[in-house]
Amino acid sequence: MKDTLQLRGMLRIVVEDVAEQAAYLRELGVESLEYEINATTLQPAEAARRATPLSPPDVIASTPARALSRNANAESRAGSVPPMQKRSVTAPRVGEAATVPSDQTDMAKQTTRKSTAAPDTPAPMETLFGIVTPMDEASLPRPDETLEDIRLDIGECVRCPLSQSRHQVVNSEGHPNARLMFVGEAPGADEDAQGRPFVGRAGQLLNKIIEAIGMKREEIFIGNVNRCRPPQNRTPTPAEASTCKPFLLREIDVVKPEVIVVLGNTAMKNLLGTKEGITKLRGEFQDYRGIKVMPTFHPAYLLRDPSKKRETWDDMKKVRDYLNHSTVTSDK
Repeated sequence: MKDTLQLRGMLRIVVEDVAEQAAYLRELGVESLEYEINATTLQPAEAARRATPLSPPDVIASTPARALSRNANAESRAGSVPPMQKRSVTAPRVGEAATVPSDQTDMAKQTTRKSTAAPDTPAPMETLFGIVTPMDEASLPRPDETLEDIRLDIGECVRCPLSQSRHQVVNSEGHPNARLMFVGEAPGADEDAQGRPFVGRAGQLLNKIIEAIGMKREEIFIGNVNRCRPPQNRTPTPAEASTCKPFLLREIDVVKPEVIVVLGNTAMKNLLGTKEGITKLRGEFQDYRGIKVMPTFHPAYLLRDPSKKRETWDDMKKVRDYLNHSTVTSDK
């Protein structure tokens, strides 16, 4: 008799825990859990029991014990957070709508009223990459926008931490109607000092590449995803890149180049939003909103590994041939 009572007590605890977990998952939007059962291993009585459909029981909707313990400290620190209250919720059958408690309805109304009031400035958002301030409406592309409008909007930008260590903003430059556009990662020390993109040793090599395909730098539009030099020339963080990238996209929308050459892995991933590496995508045209994009190695990388110059030259010949063919086609 004593063993039976102990067993019942244990079963009651298990059932309560399962019901509590089910209610918690239902509040998160989980409606079902799939798993496989080998029917051949079940006893006949057990198989018959599992085959009999059961009506969902009334359960207590609450957060599991472990989650409650995690939230307890936070609630005690907040001070103003009301204690969690359990409430009875009847699990709906198929085809029935769940009854929402009145306190949840009131909370939803308050949330709706708050969300309809647009703030004066975009509120910072916590993302996987840290705290990021969304671009406001003035930073979105406009049909009548000019490159000068974008530059004025950027101003002495302090939108991300890179502004604290840079000497000056390095804006894009070049022909406003360029057929070819080069996009790098971020300014280096020489660019930060002079306020112009690609003016150091890597920039000098880029000038030679441009001349090798029969064009002049004055005919090209050149810029970077980030306009401020990262400390010690480190790679910009995703949050830093996402803050500055919209200005580049607006410039692309204004210039409307036929081809964009992305220089290096970081610039390629930021523009194309791909997880593939430069060695896999280089040499083949990609697409950005109908514009041909050629990924290739960054000139700074070529200075460190000159053996990659041949591959880069092969990539640039494809760009040259495409532009030449495009010119012939348009003349016809």
